[in-house]
Amino acid sequence: MYTLSYVLETKQNLRLGFIDFTRGFVMILMAWDHVSGFWNPGKMGGEGLGGNFPRYTDLVQFLLRFMTHICAPTFLFLAGTSLAISTWKRRSRGESEFNISKRMVIRGIILLILSHYIVRPSFGMRNIYFGVIACIGVCFILFSIGRKISTIMILVLSIIIILFNQYINLNWLPNEPFWTILKIIIHDPGSSRTIGFSGLYPVLPWIGVMGLGWCFGDYLTKTYWNDTNKLVTPLTISGVISICLFIIVRWINGYGNLVNRSGTSIIAWLSISKYPPSIAYLLSTLGLMSLILAIGLKLETAKSILKAAVNIVKLFGQTALFFYMVHLPLYRNLPSLLNIKRYSLNLSGVAVFWVLGLCLLWGLCNVFLRIKRRYSNSLLQYI
Repeated sequence: MYTLSYVLETKQNLRLGFIDFTRGFVMILMAWDHVSGFWNPGKMGGEGLGGNFPRYTDLVQFLLRFMTHICAPTFLFLAGTSLAISTWKRRSRGESEFNISKRMVIRGIILLILSHYIVRPSFGMRNIYFGVIACIGVCFILFSIGRKISTIMILVLSIIIILFNQYINLNWLPNEPFWTILKIIIHDPGSSRTIGFSGLYPVLPWIGVMGLGWCFGDYLTKTYWNDTNKLVTPLTISGVISICLFIIVRWINGYGNLVNRSGTSIIAWLSISKYPPSIAYLLSTLGLMSLILAIGLKLETAKSILKAAVNIVKLFGQTALFFYMVHLPLYRNLPSLLNIKRYSLNLSGVAVFWVLGLCLLWGLCNVFLRIKRRYSNSLLQYI
């Protein structure tokens, strides 16, 4: 007969399948974006960078890029959610606040190291690169301290950062290497060839997105932990409201649009700034993420073939960091093994390598998860 303490400990150690499903789903989309970036000559990017936007004439190519916009906001949001849940679990097990903060710092440092030694060369960059993994790493380190303020204060600060980030101007900083790097890390995505530094994911406003995720995770543990199915309705409502607000912001075509709508076509409506993320961008992507979280909850009871597919997606979500670090060199080099030249594949060819890569990643992630569980106290716990 199980004791109450055993039941509570078991519940605390459970993973939330709908979060793994959502994270895994966006990993699959991200894999498409990167294999397309390596081999698809019609793929463009840099949306909003320097106030500019790529000129798409092919609607299919545009939509295939647009559907991947959800990835970065979901990574940052769910990183905050997982951080809050992990903190709650460790506190429940009696771990000290110092150890909890230390783990966040270690995880952040590991992400920065992986970003420099795996992500940067995988993208073929010689410069030091501050990408999404580095941004998450810095946010983890900041949250090791910031988490000590109240959840309501984190929520308020996160909303303020997101709503007013577009008004921040750091041009008053000296035009010197140190300050240029600091501007790129803090707020202004871009690059400097003279100092060999580039970045697309500044800490502001992305730490605001992680803050929202932290608040969601904290709310979940306090309100819905024993019955997460009750989240379906609030997640669905939040997603619909967010998407409706996106439509209003794009229709008004002023505040919240770092790239204004230049017409009424689908491309014009969906041409939103990602670098840096505009309010319109975050409303659309976080709204879609909320709907996918709700779908993930509904799929918890899936059966037969659908259940098998859901489990594959969840596996990618459970091993997200490993997936990320492996998929980049894999997709960058896989077609080269067949002597295929860069940017020489059509969409069908890219899709073939995308699916082939996912099959290989499924096997590798399975092996990694078994090894990680076997050596749960090793450095693998941070990956």
